[in-house]
Amino acid sequence: MSDTQTALKQTPLHATHLGHKARMVPFGGWDMPVEYSGITDEHMAVRTRAGLFDVSHMGEIEIAGADALAAVQKISSNDAARLAIGQIHYSALTTPAGTFVDDLLVYRLADDHFLLVVNASNIEKDYAWIRGQVAEFADAPAVNTSNRYALLALQGPAALEVLQTLTSVPLAEMKYYWFATGEVAGVRVTISRTGYTGEDGFEVFVPPAQAAHVWQAMLRAGEAANVIPAGLGARDTLRLEASMRLFGNDMDETTTVLEAGLGWIVGWKKDAFNGAEVLRAQKAAGADRTLVGLEMVDRAIARHGYPVMIDGEALGTVTSGTQTPFLKKAIGMAYVPAAMAEPDRQIHVDVRGRLAAARIVPMPFYKRPRS
Repeated sequence: MSDTQTALKQTPLHATHLGHKARMVPFGGWDMPVEYSGITDEHMAVRTRAGLFDVSHMGEIEIAGADALAAVQKISSNDAARLAIGQIHYSALTTPAGTFVDDLLVYRLADDHFLLVVNASNIEKDYAWIRGQVAEFADAPAVNTSNRYALLALQGPAALEVLQTLTSVPLAEMKYYWFATGEVAGVRVTISRTGYTGEDGFEVFVPPAQAAHVWQAMLRAGEAANVIPAGLGARDTLRLEASMRLFGNDMDETTTVLEAGLGWIVGWKKDAFNGAEVLRAQKAAGADRTLVGLEMVDRAIARHGYPVMIDGEALGTVTSGTQTPFLKKAIGMAYVPAAMAEPDRQIHVDVRGRLAAARIVPMPFYKRPRS
C-alpha cells in the first residue's frame, strides 16, 4: 500500500463499505466509496426509491457562548438571527471580498449554540479561519467536533417511510431544513430533513461507534423498497441534476456568492458581515459574470475546466458536467459573462479541441415532484 493510501482518513463505516464490495477512491483526504452497484444504478435508486450514503467525512464545527450568534453572523452570509432552535439554513463562509471560504449548513441547536457542517476537504482550513475570525468575541469559542459524529444520508422518495420504521420521531411533521433529536434503531441521534441529491430525505448524525449498526438497520428496513448503498459518484450526478453547487468546482475563493447565483443565501438586511460591502456593491451594479446551466446539443460531455466559446471567443469555463442517468441529457454549469447569460443562447464547449454545440438553460435541471 502506498504512503498516499495509508495517509487517507477512514470513516467509521470503512470496513462496512469494503464488505459491500464498494470501489474506494481518495476524496478530500478520505478513502471513500465512489460506487457499489454502479453510479447509474445508484442514481436511479435515489430518484425512484432511496439510496443510503455515508457522508461521515463532512466536518462539524460548533460555536457556543453568549456571543455565538454575533460570531456566526460575522463569518457567514445568511442571517442566522432568523433561525429558530431546530432550524437549519444553507450559507457561505465569506472572505472580506465576498468570495467563498466554503459553503456550509448552519444548525441552531440553542439560542447560543450553533453547529456548522462544512466540506470534508476544508475542515482544517475552515476551522483555522473561523477561530481567527471569532477571536474578537469574548464568549464564542469554536470547537472542531468532527470526530464526535458519523453522518448517514438516506435520500429518495421512500426515505421517510423506511426511516420512520426505525424511529418514533414524527418525520412527516418535520419541515425541510429542520431537525430533531431522538432514536434510530435504538441509538440516540440527530435527524435533519436535508440532503444533497434534490430528493426528499434525511441526514442522521450518529455516534461513530454505532454508525455500522444504524447503517445496517437502515438497509434492512429498506429491503422491501429495494434501498441500496450509494457512493460519491451518484451523489455528484444527483446534485448536478439538482443544480447544487460543489465547492472547488462551482465556487471557490475566487468567486463571489452572487457570481455563483446564490444571492438568496445572503442576509441583505443584517448588519455587517465578511464581504458585505463588496456583495452589496456587486448587487447594485450587477456581477460581471454568472454561473449558468448548459445542455449539450451535440453528442459530447462538458467536463470541469473545458472552455466555453461564445461567438467564437473563449469567454467562460465549465465548472461541472456529466451525462445524467435520470434526465438522460449531457448537462453542466459554467461561468459566462452576465451580459451573455440569457437562456437559449447558443454556445460551444471546447471538448479536447472539438467544438461541441450547447445552449444555456435555466436551473435547476431537475426538480422533484411535490406530493
